[in-house]
Amino acid sequence: MGAGHSHAHGHGGTATAAHRGRLLVALSITLLVLVTEVVGSALTDSLALLADAGHMATDAAGIAMALIAVHIASRPASERRTFGYARAEILAAVINAVLLFGVGAFIFAEGVNRLISPQHFDGGATIVFGLIGMVANSVSLLVLMGGQRESLNVRGAFLEVMADALGSLAVVVAAGVFLATGWRQADAVASLLIGLLIVPRTWRLLREAVDVLLEAAPKDVDMAAVRHHIEGLKGVEGLHDLHAWTITSGMPVLSAHVVVSQEVLDEVGYEKMLHDLQGCLGVHFDVEHCTFQLEPAGHAEHEARLCH
Repeated sequence: MGAGHSHAHGHGGTATAAHRGRLLVALSITLLVLVTEVVGSALTDSLALLADAGHMATDAAGIAMALIAVHIASRPASERRTFGYARAEILAAVINAVLLFGVGAFIFAEGVNRLISPQHFDGGATIVFGLIGMVANSVSLLVLMGGQRESLNVRGAFLEVMADALGSLAVVVAAGVFLATGWRQADAVASLLIGLLIVPRTWRLLREAVDVLLEAAPKDVDMAAVRHHIEGLKGVEGLHDLHAWTITSGMPVLSAHVVVSQEVLDEVGYEKMLHDLQGCLGVHFDVEHCTFQLEPAGHAEHEARLCH
């Protein structure tokens, strides 16, 4: 008997697109702080302030890439790209992470150099510029907080701004230590701390983005629990070829071949069985885009013989 049946829901905009306004506000604030800190570094000769400005530059580039990716991802699907361009957001997250690693390496190199050869800097002015950065970054954090759990790009921007806020705090503390003790290496130590703030968060962002590109199961979907729920439905006798992956942030996808009792199919019908399966995944696991193939017992062995 024929066994190919599927059930799926369409998908709308991506998770990042829903927070485009937040990203635009964060970008504007980041650019403003970037210019302020570059000017401040030139006036004070503070490496920590320049390091924070460099991180700001990559933040601005990352947020700009995220916004460009949102625009690209909004393009409709085609016969060749059936999911459209949604993955553009994930590629932007990867590029952003690579840029951040580059900035981290630069900051570490310069910090070590200044530890060896410390330079004088204007502590009072550095504190002023550092406080400006702290206030602006705190505003950006509040703006991005609402979307950072839903989108990798927004989360990336949130983590970067958080590192910036902590970096600005390090700048202020280093300048205060210098004014109080005259210890010039405080500036270099602060820049190294900023580098340490960048690397682990960047690694997590890159790892999550690569997981999406490698089509790993969504981290918040327990595949064993999914299998248990499906196999617990009335009439389900088996399950194979169960796959789950993420197209982009907020767009998990699942497909499975479900072996169903012919008696139950005759009783409730294919449509009711598919609705039950879809409801199970949508309610318990928040996976709305699902495709199921209903099969009678023995069909999997039949497919295996055809493949060989």
